[in-house]
Amino acid sequence: MFFRNLTLFRFPTTLDFSSLEELLAGHPLKPVGPLELFSRGFISPFGRNGEALSHRIGDAIWLTVGGEDRLLPSSVVNEMLADRLAEMEQKQGRRPGSRMRKQMKDDLVHELLPRAFVRPSRTDALIDLEHGVIAIDTSSRKSGEAVVSEIRNAMGSFPALPLNAEVAPRSVLTGWIAGDPLPEGLSLGEECELKDPAEHGAIVKCQRQELQCDEITKHLDSGKQVTRLALTLDDHVSFVLGEDLVVRKFKLLDGAVDQLESSERDDIRAELDARFALMSAEFSRLFTVLEKALKLSRADA
Repeated sequence: MFFRNLTLFRFPTTLDFSSLEELLAGHPLKPVGPLELFSRGFISPFGRNGEALSHRIGDAIWLTVGGEDRLLPSSVVNEMLADRLAEMEQKQGRRPGSRMRKQMKDDLVHELLPRAFVRPSRTDALIDLEHGVIAIDTSSRKSGEAVVSEIRNAMGSFPALPLNAEVAPRSVLTGWIAGDPLPEGLSLGEECELKDPAEHGAIVKCQRQELQCDEITKHLDSGKQVTRLALTLDDHVSFVLGEDLVVRKFKLLDGAVDQLESSERDDIRAELDARFALMSAEFSRLFTVLEKALKLSRADA
């Protein structure tokens, strides 16, 4: 298990997580009911058949929010509703009013829901106790906030807020391409997005492109600013950092993964445990660099 995206929230490092496992046990994922659209709750990070609902290595905690969603496409409901409305109109000689149509649609949804397919899902989260930050494996702020909300419901209180930078991330990213020194260990990748700051201004996306070149310089000279930038940390981690402070395309490189291949493990759980230990360590190093470079505010400052 390696996260692919990191949506980050900060919380006070003084929070007590000693009873987390017991608290999560009171909010497990329950099967979605026959008349429910969805269900959310905690599952074991090691799979739905696992027992522990959290896993801790040092200052890193791994937990997972599981979900079940009934798939009931609106197009199916609307098509069946249209057929029933046409049938009723033919029998009664008039089209039902808006209130009746709404009631018919609600009845139809209740009729179809128990027969709808159920799609399972999971969203993993890494809680870094040292830095007071939670990284959620999603690029969607809405999905990240949903996971934070589930943790808050379980713990009773979880004052986690989106990252706040004391400097404009767009300005920092633009400076790095323009020639400003990068933090130690960071190097430029081959992908970026540039935007004209004017409303409805031009957007330029570059991939597999040398970023410190005349072509990019011309865009910068015209006033465009960098809103996403591919970076690499010590040849261990590659990622794309956005001005929204979401880390996308997070990937552990051979320099890091080689550590896994150097040892043998007998079972899947041991393998997952080793992968989480590696990923949490690399994330901690990365966050330390970004925190300093972007002057990220602490939740308990």
